[in-house]
Amino acid sequence: MDKPSPYFSNLKCRECGKLYPKEAIHVCDFDFGPLEAAYDYEAIGKVLTRQLIESRAHTMWRYRELLPIDGEPTVGTQVGFTPLVKADRLAKALGVRELYVKNDTVNYPTLSFKDRVVSVALSRARELGFKTVACASTGNLANSVAANAASAGLKSYVLIPADLEQGKVLGSLVYGTNVIGIHGAYDQVNRLCSEIAGKYGWGFVNVNLRPYYAEGSKSMGFEICEQLGWHIPRHTVIPMASGSLLTKIHKAYGEFTKLGLVDAAPFSVYGAQATGCGPIAQAMKRGTDIVKPVPKPETIVKSLAIGTPADGYYAIHAMRDTGGFAEDVTDEEVIEGIKLLAECEGIFAETAGGVTTACTRKLIETGKLPRDESIVICITGHGLKTQEAIVGKCGAPRVIKPSLREFEEQVYNPDAAAATA
Repeated sequence: MDKPSPYFSNLKCRECGKLYPKEAIHVCDFDFGPLEAAYDYEAIGKVLTRQLIESRAHTMWRYRELLPIDGEPTVGTQVGFTPLVKADRLAKALGVRELYVKNDTVNYPTLSFKDRVVSVALSRARELGFKTVACASTGNLANSVAANAASAGLKSYVLIPADLEQGKVLGSLVYGTNVIGIHGAYDQVNRLCSEIAGKYGWGFVNVNLRPYYAEGSKSMGFEICEQLGWHIPRHTVIPMASGSLLTKIHKAYGEFTKLGLVDAAPFSVYGAQATGCGPIAQAMKRGTDIVKPVPKPETIVKSLAIGTPADGYYAIHAMRDTGGFAEDVTDEEVIEGIKLLAECEGIFAETAGGVTTACTRKLIETGKLPRDESIVICITGHGLKTQEAIVGKCGAPRVIKPSLREFEEQVYNPDAAAATA
């Protein structure tokens, strides 16, 4: 067992503040509030400087004092520090002054932001002595648990809705994990996982290990600030499934401010969902923090199709407290968002990225996002995982014989091109 971290102190109920030991527990026994990691910020402030961070390897673990493990990371040690792309062509297309894309489509090893949360959860699982790890997933998390568990020599089970995209199913099977398809929506899968975790004592990353798992998302916010020259972006647009990523990026900005790593400055966070499963966005639009469950999600955006979002209430308050908002878009708008991002910036995003891009456009058009201030959009997974969504939506190749004459007749007419130059 590793020596206890001097920085990661306890688990703490988000509702009543009751402290708990750093074990595989996730719910307060007093008020059933969610538990999250608590830190000794005074101790962290004495050691964590910009210079120390910049001296470390370009991974998410350069911020390790703010992540909930006791020792050095043992799983996912190369995860994170993905590019922050200055997206000038997309900014022009959307009619805004400055836009950046936080591009987690190239995260290591499974091409989504879930590698961040899994590296923390499994590093902590090993510290707690788990030999078998598992998850409930809409796809990306399953891929990441399967891959990272394989690299760590852990036995793994991933439980998924049976109708997931084949790219995501195959992206788990290849690692030799136990893939279990469930006839039902994600919320039914999640309930079953809670029962299994209780009976068999496995380390479910998004059940009994959730307080550790969720903190990994903060690394995306830390990186954004550092990559912007140690500044918090004025506006950040974030896709929402459970709402956890948005709350943790919000927390990351607050922690960096508390520690003096960035100057205090106003910032707003915005949530993006699909209309076919947008319970958080709909609650935000109604002006309430009561999130109505969506019993049967109907959208191509399966990675965001969580009808009962665990962090919906907290996501709404993070948006409201920072002056942000939430938006949702149809499946047709999602496809247009995927194509717009790809054509402008050469970034092929999965359907969740189409949601973020399309919602950003809608937020700009409705005046919720100002055109003259800096915006960061978070793209969380690669389009190779959800190819079905755009098959037949991007045209088709022109097929010709291996003949220059036929190329010029059917593809490129040099005389016509010269006349229009």
